[in-house]
Amino acid sequence: MADVPSEAPQHCPGTESESAGKASACAGCPNQSLCASGATKETDPAITLVRERLSTVKHKILVLSGKGGVGKSTITTMVSRSLAANNPDKNIAILDIDMCGPSQPRVLGVLGEKVHESGSGWSPVYIEDNLSLMSIGFMLESSSAAVIWRGPKKNAMISKFLSEVDWGNLDYLILDTPPGTSDEHLSTVRYMRQAGITGAIIVTTPQEVALLDVRKEIDFCRQSNIPILGVVENMSLFVCPKCKSTAEIFPATSGGGSKLAEEFNLEFLGTVPLDPLLARYCDEGKDFISEMPNSVTVKSLQDIVKKITIKCESDETVNSLKEAKKK
Repeated sequence: MADVPSEAPQHCPGTESESAGKASACAGCPNQSLCASGATKETDPAITLVRERLSTVKHKILVLSGKGGVGKSTITTMVSRSLAANNPDKNIAILDIDMCGPSQPRVLGVLGEKVHESGSGWSPVYIEDNLSLMSIGFMLESSSAAVIWRGPKKNAMISKFLSEVDWGNLDYLILDTPPGTSDEHLSTVRYMRQAGITGAIIVTTPQEVALLDVRKEIDFCRQSNIPILGVVENMSLFVCPKCKSTAEIFPATSGGGSKLAEEFNLEFLGTVPLDPLLARYCDEGKDFISEMPNSVTVKSLQDIVKKITIKCESDETVNSLKEAKKK
C-alpha cells in the first residue's frame, strides 16, 4: 500500500481500523507509530484516485457473506446478468476482489481472456455490450495457479483495481467479495468510502452454520456504516430438473434468511432455489438467464433484482448513503 513503507504484519487490523497501531498484532511492526498517529488515513493518494475514478459510477454494491460456499459469486453473476439483460440502456460491471479464489471469469465464460492497458487505464473484459468484468483471474498464468499473497499485496491490488480500471460511465458496479471480514473488505471500504457505497447484498443459505457467520458480516456492515440493501437466501430448496418437484436440502432450523432479516430489521429480498442446471451453466460459463427464461430460479432472481433496483434508486437509500459518507 502507498501509505505503509514496510510490509504489515500478517494479522494487521488495517490502517482504517480504530485499533491501527494499537492492537497486539501491531507490536514490533515498523509502521506502528505511523498507523497509531492516524497519518495513514490522511495521506494515501489512492483514496483520492479511487474517488475520482468512481465518480462516473452511479451505484456501487458489495455482495457479502461471512460464510464461504453460500453462492456469492453465483448471485453476483445472476444479478449482474439480469440487470444488463433487462436494462440494455444501462452499463453494468463486476469487480471480482476475491484474490485467492477468483471464479467470475469461469462463471461468465471468459476464462483465458487477458486484460489490456491503455493510457486511460486497464480495460475490463466485456461479456455483453453493457456488461464487463475485471478480475485477478485474468492476470494468472493458468486457472489453477495459486495466489499466495499477504494482506498488503492484496490491498495494493484492490487499490489498483478501484483506481486504474477504465470503467467509463456505469450505472452499477457490483463487487464480488471473498468470505469473512478481513483485508479485502477493510481495504475496499477504506478506498471506496469517499466515493460512496450504495449498499451491500447479504447472501446466506438456510442452515444455522451459515447464519452464524452472516450475522458477523451484518455487524461488519453496521460498524463500517455500509447500508444493507437486503438479505438473499440462496440454495433454499432443491429443484429437480426433471419433475420440477422441490425438497429441502439445507433445513432452516432457525428460520433461515427471512428470520435473519427480521431479526436485524433488514429487507428480505427473496430466495434462490438449489438448481443443478444453474450450477452446470455456471461451470460452463453459459448465460442461464437468457437460455432458461421460464425457470423458477430466473423468476426468483428477477424479483430480487427488481427489489434491489428500487432500493438503489429510492430516496431512502440515497439519504443513507449521504449519512454514511458523513461518518
